[in-house]
Amino acid sequence: MTTPAPATPLPYGTPDTPRLSVRGEARLEVDPEIAHLGITVTARGTDRTGTLQDLTRRNAQALDLVKSYGDAVEKLETGLVTVAPQFADKGRHERVRSYHGSVYLTATLNDFTLLGELTTRIADLPLTRITGPWWSLRPDSPAHREARRLAVQEAVHRAREYAEALGARLTALLELADDGTESLGMHGFAGGMTRGGYGAGAGAAPEPELDLEPQRQTVHAQVNARFTMTPPQL
Repeated sequence: MTTPAPATPLPYGTPDTPRLSVRGEARLEVDPEIAHLGITVTARGTDRTGTLQDLTRRNAQALDLVKSYGDAVEKLETGLVTVAPQFADKGRHERVRSYHGSVYLTATLNDFTLLGELTTRIADLPLTRITGPWWSLRPDSPAHREARRLAVQEAVHRAREYAEALGARLTALLELADDGTESLGMHGFAGGMTRGGYGAGAGAAPEPELDLEPQRQTVHAQVNARFTMTPPQL
């Protein structure tokens, strides 16, 4: 005797097996886990070779300073590097007036107690601009998992409330769709500090240490769920 194949579920509900679709959402406010600093090292001069040498020296100085903070710096990356001539005149008889060079670095820190000190020390370097901090969570942060868990619980709770309002109860989960988890935390200040000139004079007072307060991050998760339920008591 051949066993009949199971019936294909209908894409819609029936009076005997009504379907219920709900959305579950969750929002969490959590402390940031890492902070990012943007560092732009610049050099300028009338000689191309001299400008490159100055840029190389200042870039090494900035790298050594950031690396001196050890494990507090999770990542240090070099981004855009530019060296370009600046022209004094336009037209057929262009003349190079000077050369401008820059190196953009990104430092990622996990120890916020050292962030203010590092920020002011970098800002004290000659012809160096710093932007940030930008606060964020790691991609594998437990906060994302917790937000997804709460969103699923909210979907089940909401579906159960709808079913109970009809005198019914949930019988099965048909579909659970993840609409994604995102971090809605805002970044820190977008401005920057630049140190001009060629270093502080002898006996100059040390730069004050900035007191930076980490900005809390908002994590949002959303799911769509479909259930079947017993016939309602209408």
